[in-house]
Amino acid sequence: MIALLLSAAAFTSPALSRSSVGKAAVQMSLQDNVKLGLAAAALAVSMPAFAGDIANGEQVFTGNCAACHAGGQNSVQQEKTLELSSLKSYLANFNGDESAIVYQVTNGKNAMPAFGGRLEDDEIADVASYVLSKAKAGW
Repeated sequence: MIALLLSAAAFTSPALSRSSVGKAAVQMSLQDNVKLGLAAAALAVSMPAFAGDIANGEQVFTGNCAACHAGGQNSVQQEKTLELSSLKSYLANFNGDESAIVYQVTNGKNAMPAFGGRLEDDEIADVASYVLSKAKAGW
């Protein structure tokens, strides 16, 4: 917080010194601190739960999924592609984020094997982020 005040002071008033900014930071009321804490908590809660590493997800996908799902298609069941419209129609509880994809990859279903024991949780989150990003872009 003090660093934020100092950087703001550097751009707003050359007359403000480190000591006057420091005093202002110390004099912040408890109510201001609570508001700041609540704002930070709200920001943390609103962030997506599975913001995976898409670049790593591409590597995981290439090594584990592309044999059946090259280019977002499905060589086993042609109608169950990884296109966004297909994901919406056949993934249980798909709400537009990675959670349903994570569940499917982790647990498998029908002809799709479960990767929960083969891949780490972060790898599954990464591949889910990759698949969703490609689906939204139209593969």
